[in-house]
Amino acid sequence: MSISENVAQILLREKAVFLNPNNPFTWASGILSPVYCDNRILISNVKAREYIVNCFIEKIKPLNLDLIAGTATAGIPWAAWIAHELKLPLIYVRSSNKDHGRQNAIEGKVEQGQRAVLIEDLISTGKSSILAANKLKESGVHVDLIISIFSYHFHKTQENFNSYKLTTDSLSYFENLAKVAYDEKMLDTEALNQVLEWKKGVRFP
Repeated sequence: MSISENVAQILLREKAVFLNPNNPFTWASGILSPVYCDNRILISNVKAREYIVNCFIEKIKPLNLDLIAGTATAGIPWAAWIAHELKLPLIYVRSSNKDHGRQNAIEGKVEQGQRAVLIEDLISTGKSSILAANKLKESGVHVDLIISIFSYHFHKTQENFNSYKLTTDSLSYFENLAKVAYDEKMLDTEALNQVLEWKKGVRFP
């Protein structure tokens, strides 16, 4: 199995991803989806999180980085574990400034010209990732890569990232997860075709 398929298997086994083609979930964006992903459950599983952290490190280690950045809040624990293993400074970033105190969007020390990778747990529409990356860019930090555990891999999302000249990657993608779910008999042929057709037809509100 590839890394992408292994991560998909973990997501399904640990019930971080729920599949229900006949009774779709409603996302915060209003999109009706046969798939719901909650990767926060993974932080409690030591073996799963160690594997995922190692997968992140394998992908980002070749980059010449000064910082590891996590998105608030779901990306923070992953960024912390990665920063610890790579012996790099850690920061975290909100998609908008606080409305109290120093009104920071970025917590931790950053300097002009530093290079960072932005760690996400999930990329769906990409809106929060883009907002967080832009906050880093406003502070003079170059975002080499936005990387998540899982991405729905929508064509429109990729277009949005491209328009901001942002590079993205994920440990696992929707198509891989659907294939693994089918192989593990969590989806039959009809349900597999149903979720793949849904993905093609999603329109952002």
